[in-house]
Amino acid sequence: MSTSPRWFRRGDHMVMLGASAGAFLLLLLSTFTSWPMGSTVAGGTSEAPVNPVLAAQAGDCLNWTKKDLTDVTKVDCEQQHLFEVTGVADISAAHGPGAPFPDDVEWQQISAEQCAKLSLDYLGGKFDPFGKYTVGPLNPGERLWGEGERTLRCGLQVAGPAGGLLPAYGTARTKDQSDVYDPGVCLGITETRSVADPVDCAKPHTFEITGVVAMAPGDFPPPDQQDKFMATECNRITAEYTGGADLKARGLIVSWDTRAPESWAAGSRLANCKIGATPVDNVLAAWEGSVRNPNAPPLTTSNPPQTTAVQQADATGAPLHSESNASSSAPSSSQSKPPKSDDDEPSTTAITTTPSR
Repeated sequence: MSTSPRWFRRGDHMVMLGASAGAFLLLLLSTFTSWPMGSTVAGGTSEAPVNPVLAAQAGDCLNWTKKDLTDVTKVDCEQQHLFEVTGVADISAAHGPGAPFPDDVEWQQISAEQCAKLSLDYLGGKFDPFGKYTVGPLNPGERLWGEGERTLRCGLQVAGPAGGLLPAYGTARTKDQSDVYDPGVCLGITETRSVADPVDCAKPHTFEITGVVAMAPGDFPPPDQQDKFMATECNRITAEYTGGADLKARGLIVSWDTRAPESWAAGSRLANCKIGATPVDNVLAAWEGSVRNPNAPPLTTSNPPQTTAVQQADATGAPLHSESNASSSAPSSSQSKPPKSDDDEPSTTAITTTPSR
């Protein structure tokens, strides 16, 4: 799996902080094997179990809680869900009755060939390659494949930095695709000291999200303009979030994200303010606890805080922006310089982050 480096910029000195384990990640989806759900017709005659995935069409949303997906159900897209169907693909022409069940690499290729265009069309031609949505297929599983099933449900999911599936709310057709988290969410840390999926703030983590900033509409603002705007907003928002806490005394700094031109073109206008520990030897450092002022007003969130991730067993799909695009020279979602020097108050800097998916 390809990885994407994250950078920390302080003044004119840029150093690598490690790689994101979730960079250009493959969708973590289980193959479908058996389904316990069924229905009963009038008079008590049982019908064969109904597979809700095989009945799903573009615009339907699916949710599950078990790793083997045996409790998958169709839900209203306004409710929590893990998969939004963007289309149905028939691959029988390329995979006839005797074709073996594809391996992970083949599923990646199938996803790129079948699901990319369906999903792009579903989104009206606007897809943020550095945003929160990832594209991939739900495949029929080996049993149904052996019985001749050759249709896929292509769809969109939200995945964390380390690959865990996160709950989505509302249809992707109308949502801002910015890769942001709600205030109060803490992002964990991997064994390689890169950013991990959301965790409880009492556990070791890299960042605590303090707010979401909406950038003004219009033409794409250059990175230095974004930095100036975000620095002002994030210092204000973070001061309110913490109740004016002395972050420097705790070894913490304010940071923020910016948007890349490709994200802006897709309509992404949101960016996070966050707090992180001062890096140690140019490597992200873990810290514990929250800096939220307990007496502050209630947080305003767009979704319930995303503090849990649903892990799946097998990688069977690939994102729309495939591994072949992974490169340290790819446009970054944050090209930022700190507006203050190391000795200035308040202590601020920016995290320069290459696309994480």
